[in-house]
Amino acid sequence: MGRYILKRSLMLLPVLLGVSLVSFSLLHMVPGDPAELLAGEEANPEFIQALRKEYGLDQPLYIQYFHFISHVVRGDFGISIRNREPVIKLLKERFLFTLQLSFLSILIACFIGLIAGVISSTKQYSLFDNMSMVGALFGISMPIFWFGLLLMLVFSVHLRWFPAGGKGTILHLILPAIALGAASSAVIARMTRASMLEVVRQDYIRTARANGLREFIVIYKHALKNAMIPIITVFGLEFGYMLGGAVLTETVFSLPGVGRLMVEGIFQRDYPVVQGSMLLVATTFVVVNLLTDIAYAFFDPKIRYE
Repeated sequence: MGRYILKRSLMLLPVLLGVSLVSFSLLHMVPGDPAELLAGEEANPEFIQALRKEYGLDQPLYIQYFHFISHVVRGDFGISIRNREPVIKLLKERFLFTLQLSFLSILIACFIGLIAGVISSTKQYSLFDNMSMVGALFGISMPIFWFGLLLMLVFSVHLRWFPAGGKGTILHLILPAIALGAASSAVIARMTRASMLEVVRQDYIRTARANGLREFIVIYKHALKNAMIPIITVFGLEFGYMLGGAVLTETVFSLPGVGRLMVEGIFQRDYPVVQGSMLLVATTFVVVNLLTDIAYAFFDPKIRYE
């Protein structure tokens, strides 16, 4: 198992290198000059050229990329063009909030999705099953920004139960977490239902029932554990989706996270901020996938022995 973890960890390096190269290339294809935006419309060409030289924007792209990577391996993401602050400092201030939002969202999605999927599989074609699958279809189909605005309208404007945005307490995270986790809960519910339906038809489940075990133990101890492999895969993918979906959620709810920082950096052509944010999100995503693979061994001993 240790060799497997080491091998997968080494495989993360080319993935992150590819992400950095693609993000760097796409970002420099976007029209606009950061030096001109920073200097203002009435700045003279000499001042703009001085800004380009200060931030290394006058150098060829391959040299700029080499400098970026050489600093990243030392833990230096550069200096923000707009804020004149170290990018690593901005990311430390914002990333913890994004992780809190994503973690709460995945908890909500797992709680709703697992319960709905298990009950639907044990009561196939019942009214609850049909309603939960229609709800799952609705959750997958609706855009995050629309659902977020709807939640604010109902629970913030009319009912005044939760704040409409900002940060401070756990209440500020409830509506954004629901908006972000709605689609994931729908995906998890559908996958749980499909996986459970396959497992509950196995012979060992019939044997467990024939031995007089309580239905609760049969379903949640034996069937659910053996159905968890595809569900865990969905967990990992959906957590990565939440890190990307946080861009919309944090913008709609005015949250100080990495997603909003990335959007602001794109509008301001702040290359170091956008590159650092994308690389940090990508790193988190591949690490979560690694932890997902490791979790397979806990639920399936065959993987651990192999």
